[in-house]
Amino acid sequence: MLEIEPIRDPVDAIVTVPGSKSYTNRALLIASLAKGHSRLTGALFSDDTRYMYEALRKLGIAIAANEDRCSFDVVGSGGKIPVNRADLYVGNSGTTTRSLVSYVGLGKGEYLIDGDEPMRRSRPISDLLDCLRQIGVNARSQYDNGCLPVIVCANGLQGGRARLNASKSSQFLTSLMLVAPYAVNGLEIEIIDKLKKPYIDITISVMETFGVQVVNHDYRYFQIASGQKYEPREYAIEPDASSASYFFAAAALTGGRVRVNNLTSDSTQGDTRFVDILEKMGCRVNRNSSGIEVMGPEQLTGIDVDMNAISDTALTLAAIAPFAGERVVIRNIQHTRWQETDRIHAMVTELRKLGVHVVEHQDGVEIYPSEIKSAEIDTYNDHRVAMSFSLIGLKVPGIRIKNPDCVSKTFPTYFDVLASLRQPVHRTNS
Repeated sequence: MLEIEPIRDPVDAIVTVPGSKSYTNRALLIASLAKGHSRLTGALFSDDTRYMYEALRKLGIAIAANEDRCSFDVVGSGGKIPVNRADLYVGNSGTTTRSLVSYVGLGKGEYLIDGDEPMRRSRPISDLLDCLRQIGVNARSQYDNGCLPVIVCANGLQGGRARLNASKSSQFLTSLMLVAPYAVNGLEIEIIDKLKKPYIDITISVMETFGVQVVNHDYRYFQIASGQKYEPREYAIEPDASSASYFFAAAALTGGRVRVNNLTSDSTQGDTRFVDILEKMGCRVNRNSSGIEVMGPEQLTGIDVDMNAISDTALTLAAIAPFAGERVVIRNIQHTRWQETDRIHAMVTELRKLGVHVVEHQDGVEIYPSEIKSAEIDTYNDHRVAMSFSLIGLKVPGIRIKNPDCVSKTFPTYFDVLASLRQPVHRTNS
């Protein structure tokens, strides 16, 4: 249990956030597919990335991790899986799970992928398994519930044409795209339902940086030709935009200002658009080539917003919404009910515990200005619940976060960085 200490004055801080999880895990897998040595710098070290690089090591990839320098040195195997049998444990990491299920399809042998209880119970992967079977991979859920454990009996990846429902997670498509260059017949994927585009843009960006071209037909049809190979290289990973959102929200909440260096609006990460929402709520935003700065207003205004494309920041907005002068409506995030926890249910339950008037919908919430009372916040072992609801403690005394260590999934030092907001900063320029 961790009690958050309120901040009386507006924050004034320059914050460094760790590298992007999305970029780090994609780059780790792509570097493993390349033939030769790659160096990844600015990388994230967290539970999710640890599950990824430890699983790749079990599959025979040589990876040297230097946490002090935030770097990985990877010697890739040229699209081959060096071992023919492995039991892989992925914790509660969705990106690791989905990526590895397709990756081991390149091998020749049997691979078991298992994880924590949420991955076994409430994070379905059946749509990905169905698509893999269409392109010649024998992949099945061990208990026929569409979740982990998954068994892949691999004999190389034939590829070809397939149809995919990626409405529950764009990670299904990312998983297939990453390995597609090494399929015998390449890969053509037709999307048959909704798709979160920003994370696919990240996937395409990393693939192209390592030398593989993707043909994207309006996000409905993707082609990756066979015969392409990832080229080893040195690759710099940018800061995580989702992690930055909490500190931008802290500026909005306290009427202060926070700058995150080395994160720009040119980033492919969709979550950089969270500052656009804050801007519409009355914040001022400075964007330049070296970082993004948010300055909060005296009073936040309400907003009605579709957050489908940047749903990882929906909890961040939900946490500051009760402090706005009008109603805040968050729409089109139904897919978050199948993430680390049912995030819509979590935000509604915990806000009501705090005395907030909330209306729950199947795909979102309405949050009204409310007088907030102190409470213990259940985090559901979800890092984003813990980080988002801690923001309320910057304004309201007595906010206690249960299981604060769950932030180690993506941001192990989060609460240290949050505490640093109390320290005055010396600005050489503004």
